[in-house]
Amino acid sequence: MAEITIRKRPRTEAVITQRKFFKKTARGKVIKVLRERYLRDDVACGIHSCGLCAHDADVLLPSPGSLEHASYKNGHFVLPDTNIFLSQMDLMESPLFNPPIILLQTVLEEVRHRSLPLYNRLKGLVKADDKKIWIFYNEYRSETAVIREEGESPNDRNDRGIRKATAWYNSHISLSRPPIRGQSHPPLPTVVLLTDDVANRQKGEREGLTCVSVRKYIEGMKEASKLSDLLAAAGSDGLEPTQAASVRQALYPEYLPTATLLAGIKSGRLHQGHFNANQYNYLEGNVSVSAFEKPILLIGREHMNRAVQGDIVAVEVFDEKDWKAPADEVVDQEATLKNDDAEDSEEEGGDDEALAERKVLQTELTKQLASSKQPTGRIVGIIKRNWRSYVCHIDSTSLTSTNPTSLSQQTVFATPVSRLLPRIRLRTRQAPALIGQKILVTIDRWERTSRYPEGHFVRALGKAQSKEAEQESLLLEFDVPYRPFGKAILDCLPSEGDSWVVPPKSSTDLNWRDREDLRDLIICSIDPPGCQDIDDALHARRLPNGNIEAGVHIADVSHFVLPDTPMDHEAAARGTTVYLVDKRIDMLPALLGTNLCSLRPHVERLAFSVIWELSPAAEIVNVRFTKSVIASKSAFTYEEAQIRKDDPKLSDELTESIRLLNDLARKLKAGRMAAGALNLASPEVKIHLDSSESSDPVDVEQKELRETNSLVEEFMLLANISVAGKIQETFPQTAVLRRHLPPPRTNFEKLQDILKKRKGMGLDVSTSGALAASLDECVDPTEPAFNTLVRIMATRCMLSAEYFCSGSVARDTFGHYGLASPIYTHFTSPIRRYADVLAHRQLAAAIGYTPLHASLHSKSHVERVLEVVNKRHRMAQMASRASVEFYVGLALKARSEKETVIEDAFVIRTFRNGLGVFVSRLGLEGLVTFKREIQFDADNYTITIPSDGGDVTVSVFDKVRVRIDVEQDKNTQRGRVVMSLSHPVDSRGM
Repeated sequence: MAEITIRKRPRTEAVITQRKFFKKTARGKVIKVLRERYLRDDVACGIHSCGLCAHDADVLLPSPGSLEHASYKNGHFVLPDTNIFLSQMDLMESPLFNPPIILLQTVLEEVRHRSLPLYNRLKGLVKADDKKIWIFYNEYRSETAVIREEGESPNDRNDRGIRKATAWYNSHISLSRPPIRGQSHPPLPTVVLLTDDVANRQKGEREGLTCVSVRKYIEGMKEASKLSDLLAAAGSDGLEPTQAASVRQALYPEYLPTATLLAGIKSGRLHQGHFNANQYNYLEGNVSVSAFEKPILLIGREHMNRAVQGDIVAVEVFDEKDWKAPADEVVDQEATLKNDDAEDSEEEGGDDEALAERKVLQTELTKQLASSKQPTGRIVGIIKRNWRSYVCHIDSTSLTSTNPTSLSQQTVFATPVSRLLPRIRLRTRQAPALIGQKILVTIDRWERTSRYPEGHFVRALGKAQSKEAEQESLLLEFDVPYRPFGKAILDCLPSEGDSWVVPPKSSTDLNWRDREDLRDLIICSIDPPGCQDIDDALHARRLPNGNIEAGVHIADVSHFVLPDTPMDHEAAARGTTVYLVDKRIDMLPALLGTNLCSLRPHVERLAFSVIWELSPAAEIVNVRFTKSVIASKSAFTYEEAQIRKDDPKLSDELTESIRLLNDLARKLKAGRMAAGALNLASPEVKIHLDSSESSDPVDVEQKELRETNSLVEEFMLLANISVAGKIQETFPQTAVLRRHLPPPRTNFEKLQDILKKRKGMGLDVSTSGALAASLDECVDPTEPAFNTLVRIMATRCMLSAEYFCSGSVARDTFGHYGLASPIYTHFTSPIRRYADVLAHRQLAAAIGYTPLHASLHSKSHVERVLEVVNKRHRMAQMASRASVEFYVGLALKARSEKETVIEDAFVIRTFRNGLGVFVSRLGLEGLVTFKREIQFDADNYTITIPSDGGDVTVSVFDKVRVRIDVEQDKNTQRGRVVMSLSHPVDSRGM
């Protein structure tokens, strides 16, 4: 029998191997946590050909390190500390920065604790094919593990651990390459500690380590001038100050300490919310908070206090006597600050730009109506920054030298594409070469002494107005993930690839387990032209008892996308497919989206079916849910299905099925409308491209909606409502649902006032049913498009619908206001929406097909996922709209080169110096501005324009004719639509 020896760990080792800390629970109880740490002496160094370590990994650091740096001729490895990854991630990600990197476990964990987005980028960096990065688990190697000493801060403990690991690596390299007898000791590569922490650098140098700042390090690299532009301002030690730095004065109030902010929010003295900039007036913003019906108004730079669009801020509200009304004038940043100097923009003093801003604000304050005042305040602190990389272009007027061969560093303005963002100051040696290009810029800091935030150049996207650069800039602008799917994701796809088919029916085949065979049903799909990702199909047939069976069959995406796999994680991160005019950014790899999951005609496909028995009056008798196998008999466009339905000569099963579905859909819609559902409108246009190969737009027209559009919509709504009820009943705490909250009545106040004063019409917003009835009555017999315009304006008063976890909100807030449904979810588009994939998993568990994955039993997990999905959904909508606007601009530019473009438009807003107009045929909104003084009646929403033939009065809802030109936009560098009145008065030159 083998002898067993039991060895106890010596007490002296306990200090090293045990980690003790205290944490506070959600209920406020403090508990001690003790974690055992097992130390080893076989944690590998990751360097190729090391004789002391056993390696079984594919990615190893080259034996000599990097030989390309001017300061380290014998080779070197880079060991960055935590702050390098927190502040210089753009540099680390650059393909120009490629030394072999040792990433310590200490650094990795600290980045994870400090910033989850940066941690995710760091994980992506480790996996990148063009990087050589080794993760060294220094906390588990006996020679490099450190314990926090008494009185030592966690940060100092981590810094000491990083220095100790650097020293160990240098020692380890020396031991692994002993001198050969009779030969001189070979030159050894150096492990360089990369840190911008001056104190850490000094301690390292005293300990005999090679330590260097980021700026100093890149000075010795081949592409030093390009790499220096990537440096974040926070890491710019030794940077030359600007001319005004020595005499800077504070332009903004100091932020309150974090503890004071949180205490103020808790007590109700301060309010927390998202900062929203005003697209018409850069000197104004607002913050919506639950304590007030109207948003808190912020007037002037000082009160907006360095907030950037989307920041979560803390706001102090002034006494009611100091409340103000929003401005009614268009104030353009470019025009007001056209002479501002990037190098000298820290000083306010009495400069022209500051005086111009004060003049604008004073003018506005003297013209305000007491009735339109709203809560007004100032930002006293930032809870969470929303900073990211922004698409910009270099303002050519801010350059001090335009010599293309000049490599001198210049401070210039980068103007973001979005008008909601301030100009960004950055220092670059490439300024002349970047003129006329779209570039990516990251904000690093915004000091009290600087009128503008400071940032750094990330990369160039390409020539402005080139389709490739515009498309990429649009995706970046709206934070749309568009990277190709990686190997780990593609490995999750069926190994058969395109040749995968539903296997023959068999009781032993897992694909057929608990699935209904619906291949003989007359099923078809109805979609827009050119649709490749067909995720829904329908059928209807009469039953012997006189009722009707109707079914919605949805692609069974969850069969292929399994929980907690790389493909699932990627789909969750993308959230949705993004549709641009000439491109689609898929949520799932094309093999699934356009092939294996797409319900193509005459091909057997796996589906998830919702099948109802309906009375002839379209009342639900019963509903069942089942996994199925279907074979669609045809794929129609909306137009083809409409023609088939209306053709009296056709009476085949498929045509009768469409007619039956259409008859039911009409009754379902009538039922919804009677229950108070809203029939809203949004401006949708169709872009005609030159050819399938070309992406040049030739014309724009309004989308035509047919009866078959409504047919599909009604059955998708019915399926979503039925599924919502089932999953909420089974999983009351974690069901993935979608809601649309009733809008605050104050949102409609302005529209109600305009309708009353301009048209003598009322708008009852007490319930969705009352609003629907009111909208039906907003009719102008002389102008058929008026009702659609009012519906578009009413839609803009609504809140956005959102996904939510059923256990996270009160049951009485589940309802969908627009659909007048007490419960709703998204189930019908799993190819393009991740929320639908989650609903599929929950429904499969609800019918006992498969157990629910543990993550969907966790309320906190579902909340986190849906937070991302909601954000991606909003961004995708904005990206789609921006893509349409870009192509409308291109089409109008081509048209304006041949003829003068004049279109009918409705006035939707009046300003002190202009009009907001809506061109319905193009789905286009624009501004008509006047340089001359005009009379503005804010109370009655009219302006009076002086002209040679007498004064002309124009009001909201008036129909006018506008001349449309396309010129280069200073912000976006794209073709910008510029409008002027053609009738009732020619406003050119006004």
